[in-house]
Amino acid sequence: MTVEDISWEIKTDYTRHLAKKKMREDKRKPFEYRKIELENGYIPNALGSTRVRLGKTEVIAGVSLVMGTPYPDKLNAGTLMTSVELTPIASPMFESGPPRPNAVEYARVVDRGIRESGTLDFEKLCVTEGEEVWMVILDLHVLDYNGNLFDAFALAAISALLNTKMPKYEDGKVIREETKGKLSVQKKPVECTFFKIGDMLMLDPSLGEDKALDARLTVATVGDRICAMQKGGNGSFTMKEIDELVDMSFKKSKELTKLL
Repeated sequence: MTVEDISWEIKTDYTRHLAKKKMREDKRKPFEYRKIELENGYIPNALGSTRVRLGKTEVIAGVSLVMGTPYPDKLNAGTLMTSVELTPIASPMFESGPPRPNAVEYARVVDRGIRESGTLDFEKLCVTEGEEVWMVILDLHVLDYNGNLFDAFALAAISALLNTKMPKYEDGKVIREETKGKLSVQKKPVECTFFKIGDMLMLDPSLGEDKALDARLTVATVGDRICAMQKGGNGSFTMKEIDELVDMSFKKSKELTKLL
C-alpha cells in the first residue's frame, strides 16, 4: 500500500465519521451545492463553449458542427455525439489512453439527458433528407477534478449548446467563419447528483465524499419531468430514499436552471 493509499484511507474514515454525525467536511448542509460559476465563450474558436466551476471542480464543454449522413432509421434527423476526456493534468487518478469506463459513463449520462429531454430538435438539423444532416459534436474536458463531474459536465454541456452559433453552409461547404443564428435549443435539462454514506443522504459530492460514498444517484430533470437516472456505487437506496431524492432534484433544478 502506497503513502497516497494510506492518506486516502484516513480521509475516507474521517468523512464517514463526519457522516455519522450528519456533518460534512466543508460545513455544507446535506443538500447544498458548492459555489457554481459559468463562463460562456471560453474557447474562442469553438462555435459554442462554456467553462463551469463547481467548487474546485472545473470543466469545459466545446461544441462543433459538421455535415454528415443521417442514420438509416432516422433519415430526416441530425445526430449528437458526446465524448468525455479525462486527462492526468486534471487528476493523478486519470490516465492517458482510450476512454476508461468512467469517461464513457459520464458521456452517456450527459448525452441521455439531452436526448430524452428533447433539448435539440434533430429534424431541424436535417439539410437534405437521407443525404445531409448536421452532426452536433459535444466535447467535455476536465481541467481540475474535485468531485461530481456529472453535474458539472451537464451544466457545461447545456450552456455551451445554448450559446452555439450555426455555421453557414453553401455550395456543399461548411463556412465556419460565417454564422447564421444560433443552434435551436428547446429544453434545459439539468442533473443533480446525490450520494449516500451510511444512512446520510447528501448532494454534490466533493472528491473526499466521492471516495467514501456507498451509493450514488444522478437524476436528470427538465421542468416537472425526469428524463434520465443513473445509479452508481456498491450500496443501495430504499424506495423512500429515492422518492426523497427525486423530489429534492426538482427543487434544486430550479437553482441550476437560473444559472443558464
